[in-house]
Amino acid sequence: MKRSPELMPLSHDHHQALFAAQQLKRAEDPAEALDPFLAFWRTHGRNHFQVEEEVLLPGWIVADADADRRLAERVLSEHLEIRGLVWRLERGDLPLEETHSLGALLGRHVRFEERELFPAIEAGMDDDAIAELGAEIARAESVCG
Repeated sequence: MKRSPELMPLSHDHHQALFAAQQLKRAEDPAEALDPFLAFWRTHGRNHFQVEEEVLLPGWIVADADADRRLAERVLSEHLEIRGLVWRLERGDLPLEETHSLGALLGRHVRFEERELFPAIEAGMDDDAIAELGAEIARAESVCG
């Protein structure tokens, strides 16, 4: 699927997230997945969520009068659920079954953003607005990353 250049940095993060999700889903014990996943989370995942929450979603909602707020609400809800599971994982309080569930949720979340959210953003914003949004994403990533 063709992605607008302005959203490509977020799509690149999604590729890494899918790999991390697979590792969680395939882990035979939570400790096995802990270090690789937390390395991803601390270097990319947490910052990615912040950029989406503070730049992408507000920029889209402001620029697109017809933006489907339910999509934004789903992103925020899933981010909260993922953050909660990561919080528990960091503390060693996530059993294997829930570690697998975290991987499955993260994978579904990424696919939702790529297949539904990003196309809605691209369809609802004109070229100037998405260019401005892309510049804001790049600035935010340089600060967060």
